[in-house]
Amino acid sequence: MTRQGFAFCGAEFAAVYLYSGEDDRLDLADVVEGPDNICSLPEAFFLSGRSPVADAFRDDRIRWLGPAQLTEYARAGDATPGPDTVLAECVKAWPSTTSLGALPLGGHTSKLGCLVVVGTSAEGFDTDCRHLLELYADQVAAGIEALDTQVVKRQPQVRPRRGAGLFPPRSGAFTLVLKTGDMKADDQVLELLGVAAEDFDGRAETLLACAVPDDVPALMSIVEPGRSSSTDHQLAFRIRRPNGELRWLGLRCRMLLSPEGKPERMLGVVADASYLRPNADEVSRVQRLSAKLAGATTVRDVSEVVVAALRVPLDASRVAVAELEADRLVVTILDPPDPDAWPEVWRSEWRSEWPDAASSALPTLRSALREGTVSVWLPGADLEPGLANIGPGGLAVLPLLADGRMVGACLVGWDQEHRFGPEERSLLTATASLVGQALMRAHALDARHELARTLQRSLLPRKLPVLPGGKAVARYLPATVGLEVGGDWYDVIPLPDSHVALVIGDVQGHSAEAATIMGQMRTAIRAYAVEGHPPDVVVSHANRLLIGMETDLFATCCYVDLDMEEGIALFVRAGHLQPLLRHPDGSTDELNVQGGPPLGVMTDAQFPMTEAGLTPGTVLTLVTDGLVESANLPLEDGMNRLRSLLSAADPSDTGRTADDLLGNVDRRDDDVAVLLLRYDGMLVRPKRARWTVWRLPDAIVHARRFTARTLRGWEAVDEMDVALLIVSELVTNAIAHTQGQVRLDLTLAQDRLRIAVNDSSPRSPARPTTLDLDATGGRGLLIVEALSTAWGSVPFAGGKQVWAEVALSPGEQMNAPPKA
Repeated sequence: MTRQGFAFCGAEFAAVYLYSGEDDRLDLADVVEGPDNICSLPEAFFLSGRSPVADAFRDDRIRWLGPAQLTEYARAGDATPGPDTVLAECVKAWPSTTSLGALPLGGHTSKLGCLVVVGTSAEGFDTDCRHLLELYADQVAAGIEALDTQVVKRQPQVRPRRGAGLFPPRSGAFTLVLKTGDMKADDQVLELLGVAAEDFDGRAETLLACAVPDDVPALMSIVEPGRSSSTDHQLAFRIRRPNGELRWLGLRCRMLLSPEGKPERMLGVVADASYLRPNADEVSRVQRLSAKLAGATTVRDVSEVVVAALRVPLDASRVAVAELEADRLVVTILDPPDPDAWPEVWRSEWRSEWPDAASSALPTLRSALREGTVSVWLPGADLEPGLANIGPGGLAVLPLLADGRMVGACLVGWDQEHRFGPEERSLLTATASLVGQALMRAHALDARHELARTLQRSLLPRKLPVLPGGKAVARYLPATVGLEVGGDWYDVIPLPDSHVALVIGDVQGHSAEAATIMGQMRTAIRAYAVEGHPPDVVVSHANRLLIGMETDLFATCCYVDLDMEEGIALFVRAGHLQPLLRHPDGSTDELNVQGGPPLGVMTDAQFPMTEAGLTPGTVLTLVTDGLVESANLPLEDGMNRLRSLLSAADPSDTGRTADDLLGNVDRRDDDVAVLLLRYDGMLVRPKRARWTVWRLPDAIVHARRFTARTLRGWEAVDEMDVALLIVSELVTNAIAHTQGQVRLDLTLAQDRLRIAVNDSSPRSPARPTTLDLDATGGRGLLIVEALSTAWGSVPFAGGKQVWAEVALSPGEQMNAPPKA
């Protein structure tokens, strides 16, 4: 490096002094020659003296001395002679306009020495020059650490010599106006990038174009206004020179804010970072790490890749990866996972699989993350126990940055004494850069997947109902390509009179829109079914609804209305796959169900019904096409495979059967839904009776007589008084408040009597919230609620059904043992 390297910063002369460790002094180790009249500096500064260089090192604080202050310092040296009067003598020989800066080298990990710079401007170093020289000092310190200055410390008897190569061999500075992109760069920056001075147009984009495409996003995250909340940045990046040479450069920059606190200008130093250039093995290792991180889709995957890349290759004792959330470190992986291998501050916060740790309990770590550069501590470093016990033989902290902000940290510790060579530092630096971006990407993917899973779960049934005479199970697998949410759905809907509706459908695509349409279709079909419409009407209504949604998507659907008592099933198919039946003997059939077009295609489409009978032990199977068809699997082959699996399955375990059908499904381009029903038949069929209520003055009397006669025939007389009172109230309400036909239905099931009154009014009965003591009506529903175990109202066939259930005493239950 020559004096021209500092000219952009207003300096004419520079020197590096290193701390010898045992002699209590700073020794001159390297210089950049300046003009003849200011090229002399002392060979050493004693820390016991009062020179600005010694003061800067002791206090770890920069000292700036203008011409007037230097003159006063020289006069003070004459008055009090001491070991540092040599500098005072040098100052006397310098021009009267000379200024001096002493910048400590090193940070919280170690104190290395001082950078001394001398300028000849009468105004001294202005604000911009001071910022740039501070960045230069950081660059020099990084180079010294990379050259392992511990060799100098272990041999204090060897005096450092001039020309020790401690300055970056090639470096330059620039200023950038963020709002306009106008840039000023010295000749050294342009030479490093391979851009001729006459070809530079003063735009930042011209220099960004020199970077390797993979490194451009990291650079853009720094130079774009508003992308970062930090003021200081460090980055190693690659450029491709015009001759094809790939070169590593180190960038250190500082953001200057406007009075309003907004990023306004950037000052930066660019240097040849050849000490970061890894050897062939390191390049291969970094390339493998990059490839593995590219395939990591979750935060846990990223963390495991980091452990595999660092612990064994570096022979490390411990590796931890943590995300930074507010003021807490949320650990994503610890290796080894044994809690006893980690300090108490980590074990005390162990709340789940991994612990959390407050960053306030680890001030050194928090400081390292604030600096944003890879930090290493050698054995015996003064650290708090929460860090010292992670790496008593050596500790490295890798701040993980992404999009200009700190997203986490990686800690690597050794139990035995460990020294950090340049190649190892390059691996740690490259790892930190790659992992930060991968962690941010994985975190976003995790959040997206969780949102997709939550949306899908909310749109599908949480659980299937318990059915008398059968067992239903369902399985759903989202697509593994693209957004993990789609349009496949299923439903099992209990209906009156021991009927059940089974529905499976598939909205075109697997997107958020498809999932939204799916949720609306499932809700609509359930509502139409509960209203009591026959299967073909349910599907027709759903078709008209989808057409009215003004969407380009269509849906396929298969709807089954199954009588659990008789085993009679009515099928309606709208562009969907044919249902399959597995018979008790193991044979399988693909039912030939007449079908209509998919839902949402034709307004006046017809959906005919097909009837089929099921014998006990039959398994009804409904699936979506994602299970049986893909780019590599023709539909016919997929259906044959499905029938083979179904034939070989054990029907006694419907859950295992459903899992077997999905057993070979791996990477999926489409969603997969499976709905199975094993029909067992009802061993004890409910008893039913129906009565049409005449609208006569004595209609209630006839309804009570019918109920009493029916219950006596069923030998269920113990609850007759309760049943008659409920019948009176429900029939009275229907006749008094509705028009049209009224029907009374009685059902005696295994352990309960169900009383239902159907009328033609869709308006649900309203339970009174208050009741005047003098009122002559309004107590009917209160009486029903008090006498029954459950009651309610549901839409039914254009009207409604009001029902109530009465629990039977053990002696009255169907097939109960006779009374003694």
